[in-house]
Amino acid sequence: MNRHLPCGVIFDAAQKTKQIEALAEQIAAPDFWQNPEKSQKVMQDRKRLEEAVDSDAQIAGLTDDLDTLFELAREGEAVTPDIVREMKGYGELLSKLETQMLLSGENASLPAIVTIHPGAGGTESQDWAEMLMRMYLRWCERNKFGTVITDRQEGEGAGIKSVTFEVNGPNAYGLLQSEIGVHRLVRISPFDSAARRHTSFASVFVFPQIDDEIKIDIKLEDLRIDTFRAGGAGGQHVNMTDSAVRITHFPTGIVVQCQNERSQHKNRDSAMKQLRARMYEHELEKKREETRKTEASKLEINFGSQIRSYVLAPYRMIKDHRTKLSIGDVDKVLDGDLEQLQHAFLVWCKTGKTAGAGADDIED
Repeated sequence: MNRHLPCGVIFDAAQKTKQIEALAEQIAAPDFWQNPEKSQKVMQDRKRLEEAVDSDAQIAGLTDDLDTLFELAREGEAVTPDIVREMKGYGELLSKLETQMLLSGENASLPAIVTIHPGAGGTESQDWAEMLMRMYLRWCERNKFGTVITDRQEGEGAGIKSVTFEVNGPNAYGLLQSEIGVHRLVRISPFDSAARRHTSFASVFVFPQIDDEIKIDIKLEDLRIDTFRAGGAGGQHVNMTDSAVRITHFPTGIVVQCQNERSQHKNRDSAMKQLRARMYEHELEKKREETRKTEASKLEINFGSQIRSYVLAPYRMIKDHRTKLSIGDVDKVLDGDLEQLQHAFLVWCKTGKTAGAGADDIED
């Protein structure tokens, strides 16, 4: 069945079903699980195809339901509320599918590594960094993405000094690219006894989790590997042994660390995974520097760039300064509803067009 959608996508359920069957044959092979990384990729591909087939079935079902409702309306039945409800669901599903089709780049489908750092401002910014971490973890829950916090440094009094976590799921990196940059919060401070308005900043970095098939040249002589006693929560064993690992890569100055696991060996593996992702992104960044006039340059966001403002007082609004999209339901976004922001970002990257319906630039 081929069905043409407004977003220009043609769904071929029969072709995808054949691909699923081919993957099923690979999974049934006796030696399938001997290569865990390859088998995991095959399982993810099958899940992605099954979701695509399911989406096609949903579109077909909604279309049939709407055809029936419109026919009843022509016969004089009072079904307008039902049509409105079905049209809303139809639009939301199309928007989700269009977002997936807008994802581009060889790494868009990969899992991601997210790092959040507070800006200047002490407790205020550290609390804001923790709010962002919660927002992204809630988004992961909504999308059924697995997460692993590999490093978390607690703030002084409140919030966090930094956090790094993995996001495991299809298209995680492609979707989270919309979050790279500096996020600004304006609110009445809960830490100010005079109840004054404060502005806080935090930066978000996102890196793709690089497949082992992509070769990243890491020489042991270029590394310094330090072990230390893990801090914070984690149990008696974690806090009493030198299980945490910090790796410094001298040529690039990249430093990564992991203290999530009880095992020093596991923490080292996780830290090396972070290092490979950071070095890969470092090489991509150098290429972007050389090709500023290309389409990819639109995705280059420096550390000091303010990409989004979250205003909680004196009014409530979120504004993305790249896409010009404004959203009034701040609580919904902070609770992990990022789909509208991500969709607008992908459209902007692909076409250069902004949402255009937002208010003027937000000021302090």
